[in-house]
Amino acid sequence: MLRNIIIVLIAMTVAGCRFPTDSPRVVANVDLHRYVGTWYEIARYPNRFQKGCSHVTATYRMLDDGHLEVVNRCRRDDREQAVAEITGRARAAGDSGDGKLKVTFFWPFYGHYWIIDLAEDYSWAVVGHPRRKYLWILARQPYLAGEVLEQLLRRLEGQGYDASRLIFTDQGTSPGPFDKHR
Repeated sequence: MLRNIIIVLIAMTVAGCRFPTDSPRVVANVDLHRYVGTWYEIARYPNRFQKGCSHVTATYRMLDDGHLEVVNRCRRDDREQAVAEITGRARAAGDSGDGKLKVTFFWPFYGHYWIIDLAEDYSWAVVGHPRRKYLWILARQPYLAGEVLEQLLRRLEGQGYDASRLIFTDQGTSPGPFDKHR
């Protein structure tokens, strides 16, 4: 009896670790050399590690080993607008056309970073998670035109994301002094 319970619990745990069969579609080919540079966060799903953040940027730099350095910055609203910064590394996840990345800020733990939509000119990108736990809309400028944002929101709904969960990032009137790598 105990053996059967253990087998059922293990099976439930393993089943819970798989991605849903309707995972978001990933951009087929991403040129990481064009992806590098600074991105401004336009909107995101709420998450614990960005709580109280505004003026959010992510800066990517190609490393000699083919991986990316990732520097995330934000202005902490709860700490007299102090700047918070964390540096990590990203790498392509297998044979994904570089649309699926694995990112770590605390080695050996990696997270999924799937580029699920991308402008042809690399002026905006949408990053998601296979289980739709996380979502970010990024742009090369602190703001997106309203019609572009509306189009992205419709496409996100078509990918199974709930656009009503998005919180829009306060970027202020200018990027500010925290973005020293622009």
